[in-house]
Amino acid sequence: MDARKLILLFGALVIAGITAFMARNIVVGTPAPIAGAAPAAPGAAPINTTEVLVATRALPVGTILDAEAIKYVAWPTELVEGAYYVKGQGEAPKLQGTVVRFAIPAGQPITQGAIVKPGDRGFLAAALGPGMRAVTVPVSAQSAVAGFIFPGDRVDLVLTQSVSGGGDGPPLKASETILRNLRVLATDQRTDKGTDDKGNTIVTNYSTVTVEATPKIAEKIAVAQTVGTLSLSLRSIADNQGELEEAIARGDVKVPEGADAKTEKEFLARAAARPQDGGSTFATGADVSRFQRSSVPGKPKEGGNAMGGSPIAPGGAPFPGGAAPIQTGPTVTITRGNTVTVVPLGGKN
Repeated sequence: MDARKLILLFGALVIAGITAFMARNIVVGTPAPIAGAAPAAPGAAPINTTEVLVATRALPVGTILDAEAIKYVAWPTELVEGAYYVKGQGEAPKLQGTVVRFAIPAGQPITQGAIVKPGDRGFLAAALGPGMRAVTVPVSAQSAVAGFIFPGDRVDLVLTQSVSGGGDGPPLKASETILRNLRVLATDQRTDKGTDDKGNTIVTNYSTVTVEATPKIAEKIAVAQTVGTLSLSLRSIADNQGELEEAIARGDVKVPEGADAKTEKEFLARAAARPQDGGSTFATGADVSRFQRSSVPGKPKEGGNAMGGSPIAPGGAPFPGGAAPIQTGPTVTITRGNTVTVVPLGGKN
């Protein structure tokens, strides 16, 4: 068979195959489309569910609720009870600052009987930890971080005072951090006075803050209120962990030996939440201004001042030569620039 016949045979086979393929498609037809479920809209709740308020983490007794502790999730409608907080039927922000009365597991709905609100009977008793006390501290807008301190925050207590001495100099101005890591239980700030003409909630700045303290620290706070002015210093959330690690390194906090991971975690959480009354720091007027003192003024001594330095002439300049002249009668002090001259009455300059 020559080449021409082979080419014709091969072309006939190709045409026959194409024809058979097209005939099969015509006979079988196009497959019917498969019906699929339409995708749900983003954020839409499942069918037959209701959004209720649940705990995002385990909330033990005494926990002060904040925005991160609660959220709305879809819940089967047939399981929704009347004590649940249903979305659209209540305002979740009003629950911030309330205290957990009964322990709530993570993911479980918040019930109205499980929390107590500020002003309700038993609020402070539920918020206090075992062996702790509630102490109220008077503050102003300037000494309370302009009102940005809320229940659940942790603060340091700063005492500012003027210390007078026996001399004629100005008193010593001093500020000292006397207590650390105090948990704020409540403030007398009120938000129930309605809204203004723009729809904003009317908030009244508070004048007192109630903090959690041990019995000994409560005594110190009571005394500090009579010594000087108290101010609050808002703490960062990360400070507790860093100070706890330092306390463990110093040996002030000792982790129980042989404890399992859960027990050790609970112990460290309690240790980090305890208020602290040690390791105070201070600053004096001289730390912020060269014209202020750095020590308490003392009574001047013969040949020198109470602090062991050169005698001080009126005006604060040292006497020439480092020693005060012996005075036997009334004198007149004459100052020319940095030179101070004491002239007895009747004498010549």
